[in-house]
Amino acid sequence: MKPSLQLKLSQQLALTPQLQQAIKLLQLSTLEMNQEIERYLLENPLLEREDEPERETSYSSGSGSEPGREQADAPREEAPEERTELSNAEVEEDRWAQDSGSYGNPGRERDDDESDAQDLQAATTSLRDHLGWQLGLSQFSDRDRALIRFLIEGLDDDGYLSASLEELLETIPPEYEVELDDLEVALRQLQSLDPTGVGGRSPQECLALQLKAMDRDATRDLALVVVEQHLDLLAARDFNRIKKSTGCSDEELKAAHALIVSLDPRPGSRFAALDTRYIVPDVIVKKVRGRWTAHINPDAYPKLRINRLYAEILSKQRRGEGGMSSQLQEARWLIKNVQQRFDTIARVSQAIVERQRQFFEHGEVAMRPLVLREIADIIGLHESTVSRVTSQKFMATPRGIFELKYFFGSHVSTDTGGACSATAIRALIKQLISAEDGKKPLSDSQISEILGQQGIVVARRTVAKYREALNIPPVNLRKTL
Repeated sequence: MKPSLQLKLSQQLALTPQLQQAIKLLQLSTLEMNQEIERYLLENPLLEREDEPERETSYSSGSGSEPGREQADAPREEAPEERTELSNAEVEEDRWAQDSGSYGNPGRERDDDESDAQDLQAATTSLRDHLGWQLGLSQFSDRDRALIRFLIEGLDDDGYLSASLEELLETIPPEYEVELDDLEVALRQLQSLDPTGVGGRSPQECLALQLKAMDRDATRDLALVVVEQHLDLLAARDFNRIKKSTGCSDEELKAAHALIVSLDPRPGSRFAALDTRYIVPDVIVKKVRGRWTAHINPDAYPKLRINRLYAEILSKQRRGEGGMSSQLQEARWLIKNVQQRFDTIARVSQAIVERQRQFFEHGEVAMRPLVLREIADIIGLHESTVSRVTSQKFMATPRGIFELKYFFGSHVSTDTGGACSATAIRALIKQLISAEDGKKPLSDSQISEILGQQGIVVARRTVAKYREALNIPPVNLRKTL
């Protein structure tokens, strides 16, 4: 076979740097986009925010400033005597505020400050630090303190001792001469510390420790018996067997149940580090003159501009080549792509609002089925572009903040030949369960029959799947006394 040369014409899409940047910005969340913009602001001196003052020098054109003018316009420096009198007056005013407290309620601000300090300390102090602080104030021997600290290191975030004492004993070197009885004594001493229930090896032991720390009465004694002997029956809501085993009445069991529910099964969770994440909605939906409209949140839109000083310097140069020119082009690309990103989000959001206007009027039960292709055909974009727009973008509505993907979902056929959204079906299931009789809760089959009477054909398995997605327990766990 002889080698030969052939000419072939073909079309292909070339992803230019500008197009790659536009696609990247489109799929980023608001937080990630702001981080990306901050990186560009640090790397590109020609790019700046509009809320920042323009970076101009004193010799820039049009400034009109004269040497020494700023010093002449500067405020007169106060004499030392005036500063002393002002400082003394401020000190007296602060002292009076500290002594008298807030007007009409002395000491109120101080109590609020102490409360805020306690909340801040509880949020920043870990469980191990809290237990170690109590251990330092205790009267235990040095050997007991060492064993208790050893057990504290074995606690999880909920305050449970997950490993058994036998397993922990194997990790201690033999030369320390620690026996199993020593660890049991140290565990009882650990369980005497605050928070009550810490050091429990199971939820049963944790709840029992909290009950034993209370004053004895009939309700507390019955609750302790239920926790130590019938906790599995209580979890299964088998109240008849509990009453048969303990010989208690309905009222006594109801009081004991309420006491058990008031306990904290995770005593160490209050010292866990909080990972708070704030959401800045990209779109705000309001009803204007009877029509639901979506517009971009101004707080989420970064306002960028080209630095005027550097742009004027580049315009006066004869040659448009060099690093500054490329940075100018990159800055223009970024500003254009950011604007295009929010324009696309606004178009997609408005299309979603128009298709789901019944949701904004009546809630989740009025949600209609919607797929990405439907929105893509309305606004003339590709389905993948709509998928990028709806990912990690949030919409603030009078009914709450929702991700744009929330308004898309599968559908279920109805008897009339129409379709019902899965979100609407979940809302109906939630309404039925919230209105049920606690003594005779609805089963999944009964919910399926009720929905069928409304024309919505849903199998029992589908009802169970939607119920689990709503974190609603099954019928036997929803039964009350």
